Amino acid sequence: MLAELRERHDRECPHCTHATAHQRTVFGEGDPCARLMFVGEAPGETEDTLGRPFVGKAGRKLDEMIQAIGLRREDCYIANVLKSRPPENRAPLPLEVERCSPYLVEQLLIIRPRVIMTLGGPATKMLMNTDVGIMKLRGSWSQWVAPPGSPIVSIPLMPTFHPAYLIRNYTLETRAQVWSDLKAVMHRLAETA
Repeated sequence: MLAELRERHDRECPHCTHATAHQRTVFGEGDPCARLMFVGEAPGETEDTLGRPFVGKAGRKLDEMIQAIGLRREDCYIANVLKSRPPENRAPLPLEVERCSPYLVEQLLIIRPRVIMTLGGPATKMLMNTDVGIMKLRGSWSQWVAPPGSPIVSIPLMPTFHPAYLIRNYTLETRAQVWSDLKAVMHRLAETA
């Protein structure tokens, strides 16, 4: 189902089929039955070159975060709101999110993870349908509410800082905050095992 969705996305996405700043789309990867799904904002330069999500510096930091909770990258599913790189790695624009995000929603409905961990503000705002910033939202459980008529109602969602932010602001405080978020996810996954 994910392969079919990817083909349809690459053929029909109203954003990615008209965007010109990218080399290839970066749909997502990982276990299609993953209990934990990470969602970022958009591919960066390395991701665009390789066609895989979170494989640059931020990806290496995400790998460390995943390992810290006793999982492997292959145990999770990793995707972004946008499937194509914005020009000069800028943040996704609202219209881009509006046009590309339905494919992320379909990914969520296919995978049905037990927990979603959003990485940074754009992904958090989109999935929580809010304008509140990541500084206020991180560390507090929320819910991603599925569209009406979906086979699921909601999925627990934990917002945290984007790994790139953690790299830029590698302080004891930010490390402790992200570790706290990761521990909360570990506990929630243990409860649903």
